[in-house]
Amino acid sequence: MSKKVSDKMSNMAQRYGIVIYILVIWFAISFVTNLIGPLMPVLIQDFKLSLGMAGFLPFSFFLAYGLVSIPGGILVERRGARFTLMLAFALNLIGALAIAVQPVFAVVIGGLFVIGLGMALLQVVINPLMRTAGGEANFAFFSVMGQLVFGLASFISPWVFQWMMTRPVTAPGGLVWVDFYWAFVAAFVALLLLNQRLPLPTVDLKDDERMGGMKAYRELLSRADVWLYFLAIVAYVGTEQTLANWMSQFLSSQHGLSATAEGADAVGQFWGLMSLGCLLGLLLLKLMDSRRVLMLFVLGAMACVAAALYGPAATALWAFPAAGFCLSVMFSVLFSLALNSVPMHHGAFSGILCTGILGGAVLPMLVGQLGEVIGLRLAMSSVFISLAYILSVAFWARPLVANKTVRLTELLSSRRRPAASPAQNPP
Repeated sequence: MSKKVSDKMSNMAQRYGIVIYILVIWFAISFVTNLIGPLMPVLIQDFKLSLGMAGFLPFSFFLAYGLVSIPGGILVERRGARFTLMLAFALNLIGALAIAVQPVFAVVIGGLFVIGLGMALLQVVINPLMRTAGGEANFAFFSVMGQLVFGLASFISPWVFQWMMTRPVTAPGGLVWVDFYWAFVAAFVALLLLNQRLPLPTVDLKDDERMGGMKAYRELLSRADVWLYFLAIVAYVGTEQTLANWMSQFLSSQHGLSATAEGADAVGQFWGLMSLGCLLGLLLLKLMDSRRVLMLFVLGAMACVAAALYGPAATALWAFPAAGFCLSVMFSVLFSLALNSVPMHHGAFSGILCTGILGGAVLPMLVGQLGEVIGLRLAMSSVFISLAYILSVAFWARPLVANKTVRLTELLSSRRRPAASPAQNPP
């Protein structure tokens, strides 16, 4: 084997090693983020929290997401991927270590905020890093793989939680869940060391990945449609996190089911069906206008949430996960409609839209506050308002570029049509 071929194979192996490293990061982001839902009822019990105080748990985490999305993009531009990853893992490590060492409510709130800062930085940097490491030609494939890994971790996280909660207590103070954060400490130390050793490529951001200057933000924020799409992202993430974070407590308080058994099962199925829903969504987006797909999935979500909140326990156990299936395509459809509706400054606009992730902080906290006054069932019914707003997008959205579709009859006829013989098509 020549040295040139050997070097090429070595370089390819390095690049795919970096892709695997990025997929591990996707797994870590999802696993840590989606642990909050099944953990909520346990923290309410261990810390003797009211619903209103419990609402501050997801608030602190997702507030950090909203605050760091735009500054994180600027940091990637100015300091590069390796520095941004190092800072993100350091923040994750500090937050996890604080919770593990001092598991009291105030420290948990602060620790979740710091972890949220790190997670937001990771989400900002890994997409352009994946494009650079895997190559632009493979970016779509690896992006879908990243989403599948993200969904797999979301599905696994509640099951691992359920298993660990049945183990003998090893943490001081009898708090079983503290073991999770010691495991996170070890994981983030390992990722920090890998970040220093791996030959990460230099990330050259494309025009649509750059954050832009103040002029770009001023131009965007002067447009009404930018604000409308921002609110749509707020509504979506708020809905998703309200259901994910409160369903376990709802099943426990309203139906007397175990938060660490049936509740954790429901949360795991919620994220698992959300991943499966993406596959159906991909097919439908090839056959239908994205606005019509959005409409169908929102109406389905409304029906599932109504069944979950107002039906019996047996219905709630399948309706909550089914709502996750219906939520699956909403974020990507809203994001693409937004970018396709504004002809300029897509990097800055993406930063504004990602700031809308703070909806995951606001709506779950409001549900907790309302739950103390009107009860958790009526409080969780507020997601019908956010879903109604998302539904409205299907009617007022006017994208400059519509998603490309194929008629089902054309697709079927192309598969049935026999290949032409050389005699039928002379040169």
